[in-house]
Formats: sequence, structure tokens, C-alpha cells
Amino acid sequence: MTDFNQFSLAAPVREAIAAAGYTTPTPIQTQAIGPVLEGRDVLGIAQTGTGKTLAFAAPTLSRLAEVSKPLTARMPRVLVLAPTRELAGQIAESFKTYSAGQRVKIDCIFGGVKIGRQIRALSRGSDVLVATPGRLIDLHEQNAVDLSRVETLILDEADQMLDLGFIHALRQIAKLVPTERQTLFFSATMPKAIATLSQSFLTDPVKVSVTPVSSTAERVDQSVMHVAQKAKPDLLAHVLKQPEVRRVLVFSRTKHGADRLVKHLAKADIEAVAIHGNKSQNQRLKALDAFKSGKAWVLVATDIAARGLDIDGLTHVVNFDLPNVPEQYVHRIGRTGRAGASGETIAFVAPEERGLLRDIEKTIRMQIAVADLPEGFVAPAPIDTAPLDTARRPNNRGNRGNRRPGGGGGRGQGGGGGRGPRKPKSEGSAPAKSSGESNSGKPRHKRRRRARQGGAVSAE
Repeated sequence: MTDFNQFSLAAPVREAIAAAGYTTPTPIQTQAIGPVLEGRDVLGIAQTGTGKTLAFAAPTLSRLAEVSKPLTARMPRVLVLAPTRELAGQIAESFKTYSAGQRVKIDCIFGGVKIGRQIRALSRGSDVLVATPGRLIDLHEQNAVDLSRVETLILDEADQMLDLGFIHALRQIAKLVPTERQTLFFSATMPKAIATLSQSFLTDPVKVSVTPVSSTAERVDQSVMHVAQKAKPDLLAHVLKQPEVRRVLVFSRTKHGADRLVKHLAKADIEAVAIHGNKSQNQRLKALDAFKSGKAWVLVATDIAARGLDIDGLTHVVNFDLPNVPEQYVHRIGRTGRAGASGETIAFVAPEERGLLRDIEKTIRMQIAVADLPEGFVAPAPIDTAPLDTARRPNNRGNRGNRRPGGGGGRGQGGGGGRGPRKPKSEGSAPAKSSGESNSGKPRHKRRRRARQGGAVSAE
């Protein structure tokens, strides 16, 4: 397909897409729009930035336009689930963009804000409801939403929805929607275990994929820097001060780590903001606005908070911490190099993270180039950059008990400071002592002291 007009989309949807400036469908849109229009279940896999949202939003809106129904209080026709507040908001905005010219009511609900306004919005009915699972269940328990008339269930970033703690919530929601429904799974990655699990939600799905799980963005220049963990904050400050670095997304493994990085960068006169799950909704929106407006040019985020963020013009992505899941690396670096632009990613690798790097390189089927540390940066200690297959931690477990006689502190024979061999207990051994006596019959306060000379023991 070379034109959206070649799809059987409703005229208002085609006009809204054109007004948004889209003329040529992306590969994922070319493959997915047709089956969605036909009412088929779809399992779509494409790296971020390839147009997944339009691929499910446009045909879904077109199907709504075909069969117009009056709004029913608390009963949405389309339910879209997203793992984060930011992604839910962006999906809702996309639905509003592609439904311009149509009388479609789109609501978005998520945690972190007062629930009363959301209850009032749902009481007026919704055509499309975009929600995070936790807040949706809260509203259902308060009888504020009824999912018994959902015609289409959509999960965006399905791997994260299922893999990062949402599986129980999803199973509960699946029981609340009709069994006769259309279900769409769209995701950036789909590990085999998650794909197997998704089978319980899909019925005879059409599988569309434009990027294999192990592939990475073609226009992204990847490199690693070997550095001690404690030196990473200073290295980050040096990297960010390079003239070619202009707009950066930094990934931190933990929430507290993200906050510490922002404080460290502030001391280096670098404007940075952080988003993660501990931030309130207002704090997260304020941070994103500062980053998008250019007031802050460094955004530090955790994987969950950054999932699905639509940020244009990123020049660099920095993996301050390597992800524990190799596929997550693919998603991270896909944040840059979008829409035909080039990008660069740098991963900081501490010695203890080399196993994670090995797993990533195995997944993406390539060895990532090692970059020199920036000029002027002095590492606190030499970093061993030996090949990964030889940089293994020595195993000393088999050496226990093989120490030389007289070795320091062991329990072997003659070990310095050790107890030495016990004397066998004879049959005619002395009766048990009273509580106030030692082996020699002396009071306990005059017990034997161990001498420090040659491991010998002397009595007082």
C-alpha cells in the first residue's frame, strides 16, 4: 500500500489522517489495518516509532463509524489498556486526532489523580476508553464502569502489560469483557514466554511483524564504554557535555537511581529531569513538558515510565544501567533514530554487568563496538576490557580445605589461630561441670586465653 486511500477506512478517518500529515502507511500499518477492519484478532510486533498506534486506532475508529450507537452510561465500546499514564494519555490524544470530524467520545483514566472527575466522565458514556489496569479495576469495584459491552479490547505494549506485573489485573479484566470480542495485541517486543501467554487472550490471530525481536534500529550507532559502577555518574556528566549531545534520554534501572542522577547532573550545571513510578502525575507531566520544551535537555527515566513515550528529536540514548532483559535493550535504543533520523546510543558497562552485555549481544546477533572514554575523564581505577568470554569471575569454591597447614585462620591442622584437632573423649571422662566451673575446675572468669604466638594455647 502506498496511500491510506487504498484502505477501506471511513472517509472521516482518512481525512483526519491526511490532516495530521500522514500520507504513506508504514509497514506495520500496511499489514495490520486490513485484518483489523475485517474484525480479526491481531498480534502485531514492531519496534517503537513505527506507527503502531495509528495501525490499531484508525481501523477501530472506522469500525465504530460503520455502526453508530448512542452513548450508554458507564459502558464503553472500545477498551484500550496501556501500562503507564503517559502512554495512556498519548493513545487517547491519537484517537482524538484520528477521530476529528466524528462524534466520538474518548475518555482516558489512570491513577495518580482524583477519581471523582473520572467517575463523572464515565457516567456520561464513552465510545473509546483508554485506561491503565489498576485504575480501571478500582473504578469497576466502585460500579463506575461496566465492561460487558466492550466490542474491541486493545493492549498496547503487550509484553510489558503481561511481563511486568499486570498479568493478574489483565486476567481479571478479561473476565469482565465479553468472550465474543475483537482483541488486538501490539508491542515493541514479544519474547517467546509472553507470546505463549498471549494465546489465552487471542483467538486465531493474524500475526504481523515488521521487526524481529532481536533486531535493533538500523540508523542507530551503538557503542559501549567500560567503566566502574561508582564512576558512572561522572562519566555521564562528561558525555553530556560533548558538543554533539543535544537531547538525551538516560535509562536508570531504579527510581531512586534516577533521582540521584538528576541531583548529580545539577551539580555539573546540566539541566535534567526524571520520571518514574514514584512521581505524581503532575510531577511527571511537568518533567515531560520541561524536556519537550527544551528547558531541560536530559530526561532520566526508568523503563516502565518511558514505555511508549513519543519524544521527537532525540540525538542520544544512554544506558546508564544495562537492562536485565536483553529485549529491553532493543526497545531502549529504538527511542532514537526515528522517522528516518540518525541517532546514537551509549551503554555504560561495569565489570559486574558483562554478563548482561553478553546476553544483549547474543540477542541482537552482533558485537557492540567499544568506545574510548571522553577526553578529560579520568577513571578512578583501571578498567579491565578483556574479551567477554575470558572475563569470568574466578571460582574459589573448590579451594576450600586445600589450604596449606599453618595457613591463616583455617580449621585445618595447625592453622594459625585455629582450634587444632580435638582430643578423643575417653570412656572414663569426667562428669559434667557445674555452671560456674571451666574444664580445669577453675572459675569461668579465669578461662584459658588463646595466645597469638604460633597458634598455641596457654592457661592463665
